[in-house]
Amino acid sequence: MALKSSRRGDVSPFIVMEMLRFANKRVATGGDVLHLELGEPSAPTPQPVVKRVHELLDKNLPGYTESLGIPPLRERIAAYYQEREGVDVAPGRIAVTTGSSGAFVLAFLGAFDVGDRVALAVPGYPAYRNILTALGVETVALAVGPETRFQPTVEMLERVEGPLHGLIIASPSNPTGTVLSGEEFRAIAGHCRDKGIRLISDEIYHGITFGMDAVSALSFGSDAVVINSFSKYFAMPGWRLGWMVVPEDLLRAVESLSQNLFISPPCLSQHAAISVFDCLAKLDANVTTYARNRAILLDGLPRAGFDRLAPSDGAFYLYADVSELTNDSHDFCHRMLAEAGVATTPGMDFDPVSGHHAIRLSFAGPAAAMEEAVRRLKDWER
Repeated sequence: MALKSSRRGDVSPFIVMEMLRFANKRVATGGDVLHLELGEPSAPTPQPVVKRVHELLDKNLPGYTESLGIPPLRERIAAYYQEREGVDVAPGRIAVTTGSSGAFVLAFLGAFDVGDRVALAVPGYPAYRNILTALGVETVALAVGPETRFQPTVEMLERVEGPLHGLIIASPSNPTGTVLSGEEFRAIAGHCRDKGIRLISDEIYHGITFGMDAVSALSFGSDAVVINSFSKYFAMPGWRLGWMVVPEDLLRAVESLSQNLFISPPCLSQHAAISVFDCLAKLDANVTTYARNRAILLDGLPRAGFDRLAPSDGAFYLYADVSELTNDSHDFCHRMLAEAGVATTPGMDFDPVSGHHAIRLSFAGPAAAMEEAVRRLKDWER
């Protein structure tokens, strides 16, 4: 007799990680790869953070912490909101998490029940859809495109048939990099409040914008769940550290879930992360580098045949419509890797319905990689 297994694992793979595996296989067999598939900053973690780790290890510090994080880090995050966003957040509402991924799990479990319906933009970050599906929550796709700058609108929400219990907003977004204006965000937040829809705001790319500031959902009230990460702007990928700003009515649920699911976030990462807030000038310099990389691709990609690009207001991605080049983005990206040595991500990762004619390119890497990628794509016979 076959052993029982759960259908919760019947979710789509995260294709970008599979592309990384193929890219690594190419390198292992003697090829070279330009990594435009990963949303991982090429800038190193700021030196004061690394120095602090050495100091902490010498003290034999790492161990369990409070489930919502160490108080000094929660206090420093609250101060950061006042400094950068101009909003007051009580440190007690901040929950430090095991990466933003841990924050999404806690938010979805704390806010939604099996059978609830949560709306999200498509194309969008695939883990939203896959985590919600694994938890038995129905996802409602909001098909967004150039006409709304790849962001949802109040009008879209009003057209949804049946009840909505939640909405996920990402600004800047992944994969398109588009940003909601303050006016647009205010309208969406107000609609959610009026209709009893729990707003989840993914703000992990805040700090990385190009001429258009990203506004926090905290500017429009205290009932949204706000999620951020140390992996992107703060250049600490792999430290597995993020945070949530939690509405008062969800605090106890998030704390209890965190205690049982994760015990606590990584201790060493928490203590070290306090130092990163003293490195904002360095982190802003990284954004200047991303802007330069973005300019290289915006100039070179159209001359290489990739001229239908979503507006990239923030994050470090370009989302390209390649329908004039292919109707199979998965095969297209694999051929690009095999024949040109340029790794990108198929749009199917972000849009299971229409992503077959789109790809995502990351400009988080070094400028030399962007320049060489443009050169290779111009020469690529496809």
